[in-house]
Amino acid sequence: MSIRVAIHAGQLLQKVPGGIGRYVAALLRELPAHDVEPIAFGAGHRPAEIVNNAAWQDIGWPRDGLRYEAWHRLRFPSVRIDADLIHAPSLAVPPKDSRPLIVTVHDVSWLRHPQSTTERGAKFHQRGLELTFRDADLVLCPSEFTRDELLAEGYDGTRIRIARLGCDPAPPADDDVIDAAVTSLGIEGRFLLTVGTVEPRKRLNILVEAFNSLRRSHPDLQLVIVGPTGWGKIGRLDHPGVMQLGRLPWRDVDALYRRAQLCCIPSVYEGFGLPAAEALARGCPTIVTRGNALEEVVGDAGILIDSDDVLGTHDAIERVLEDARLRSDLARRGPPRMASMSWANTAREHAAIYRDLISGRS
Repeated sequence: MSIRVAIHAGQLLQKVPGGIGRYVAALLRELPAHDVEPIAFGAGHRPAEIVNNAAWQDIGWPRDGLRYEAWHRLRFPSVRIDADLIHAPSLAVPPKDSRPLIVTVHDVSWLRHPQSTTERGAKFHQRGLELTFRDADLVLCPSEFTRDELLAEGYDGTRIRIARLGCDPAPPADDDVIDAAVTSLGIEGRFLLTVGTVEPRKRLNILVEAFNSLRRSHPDLQLVIVGPTGWGKIGRLDHPGVMQLGRLPWRDVDALYRRAQLCCIPSVYEGFGLPAAEALARGCPTIVTRGNALEEVVGDAGILIDSDDVLGTHDAIERVLEDARLRSDLARRGPPRMASMSWANTAREHAAIYRDLISGRS
């Protein structure tokens, strides 16, 4: 039986959609294969990221931040869409009505690392979490780590389900095409890669400091930073050998994963970690920080470091660069680990959860 789910896609209207935007776009693309008709809605014109003729409803005024303020402060206006269920894939939580409401909570970073977000952002997310605790029939988390974080905040564990995110698969690709894509970006020789929104929580300053030290023994090495600019000051990144490429088309990001010596995600806190999953799926040796969901995603297929540890980051990267056998072993471990973490599986899990909630089984 087909069901209709209204999914808030306002993240796709933001200047930097980020990982949540990727999650929303993937659900809208994949859910129809599981007899779920998604109706995307937001206060604006249809975003380009919505494909496969997925339905879009512009919910009109108020737009932008005013819409979220009205939702969070006044619990108004309601979502007037013909659907069986409403899914808020972030902490922009619409008003509750007679239909089931699901909210995805990706992390509680503003609580654990308040210096890594703005005061306004922290207040917005805290209010969203309070409304989630009060109004949501069910909460989805992308990792066990985030579930445990919610339990630590006093949330009812019986109303939490884990639904992991996915990553785009690594289809066969011609070596010449991959090399041409990398060369077109102005990259020659060996390079390290990091992918993600450029903002304080990502700790790129730590990676750059470690890289500067590595250049003394590896003068030909480059560091390639891919991702849109987010908020906040992150320190100086424009050092010799560092290339900031901003947001790139997916074909270029895919090529970089396949040709990098390694991918390092030094973020101090993540609720999942899409770039790490994408790197592993492409056989790119991966280094991530422990103590958050990155550790859970990578498992024994990558190398763990402590956040804010410049020397430890340096040593881990140097170890991978100088040990060909280790690089080969890490490249071999990644793809099998990521085989089950696909967007198709993410949509399948969501579809089953939607049906359980509608039928009263959750």
